[in-house]
Amino acid sequence: MTTAILQTDSTATATTEHDAATAARHSAERQTVARTDAAAAADSTARPAVAVDSTVQVTALSDTVYVFGKGYAWRTDGSEDETPALDSHLKLDSLMAACRDGGRYGVAGDPVPYTIRGDNTVTALLLGCFIIALAAFANSRRFMLRQVKHFFREPRTGVTEMTETTAEVRHQLFFVLQTCLLLSIISFLYTLERVADTFNLSSQYQLVAIFFGVFAGYFALKTLLYWVVNCVFFGKRESVRWLKSLLFATSAEGLALFPLVLLQSYFDLSVQKAIIYTAFVIVLVKMMLLYKSFVMFFKNKSFFLQIILYFCALEIIPLLSLGGVLVKVVDNLKINF
Repeated sequence: MTTAILQTDSTATATTEHDAATAARHSAERQTVARTDAAAAADSTARPAVAVDSTVQVTALSDTVYVFGKGYAWRTDGSEDETPALDSHLKLDSLMAACRDGGRYGVAGDPVPYTIRGDNTVTALLLGCFIIALAAFANSRRFMLRQVKHFFREPRTGVTEMTETTAEVRHQLFFVLQTCLLLSIISFLYTLERVADTFNLSSQYQLVAIFFGVFAGYFALKTLLYWVVNCVFFGKRESVRWLKSLLFATSAEGLALFPLVLLQSYFDLSVQKAIIYTAFVIVLVKMMLLYKSFVMFFKNKSFFLQIILYFCALEIIPLLSLGGVLVKVVDNLKINF
């Protein structure tokens, strides 16, 4: 009887210890779950809520596709749309926002080469020059025809010459400025094709403006030299007549170069043919000036050496100096690799 009582007591003691261990384990598990829930709640309150677009479903593509930033997304409403895969992931999981700056969409392509054909500013400038030239010719065609007549045939002695009006003088100066602009565009195109295409300038318009300033200075300096030399050796009246002829020849040079600029800009005329045409026009104009200077100043002179010195000093040397200045300007502005 005593043995049975002892066995019952030992069994009860073992059962009590087992229940206590089980209760302690359950209490520890509840505490762990409580701490986990508290940490999750704190994290959810710290992060802003991210709206998830439920209409977007990203296809199960491999990670290599996501590296390139390209993916396809289909909407549940039936429409199919191509969207960046990275953006779709960001809508689903805000934790990937840190990777947004790490990728780049697409591959950089080759830059499109510059052409005047695609330059709206130069196109508008050429179109404006064409319209103004037509208007100037319509308003002063009689003046221009009279200049052509007097250029190739000297008026008789004692005949009173007609003076130009202010509008006709403005039209003449416009044609001279147009000649400077066309020569600057031709020089610009030749430089891009044969010399260099990168310069220490923020815009290609600056290079055209520099060429325009060089040509304008060339014509202004040549006009000043002609005025000083002719006034000293031939008189003021003959000097004024010569300047009128010089302005006419310069204007005719611009009119002859206008088709060349259009052909080279919009019809892909080769640079070699453009150089030949430009050289032909310049030589033709110089021959016209040589003929005019001979008729006006040296027709009755017996010494032909004077006209050679006169023409070389006032035409050939300034032209060679202009070429040297253009070469120097391009050498200083281009980028040497």
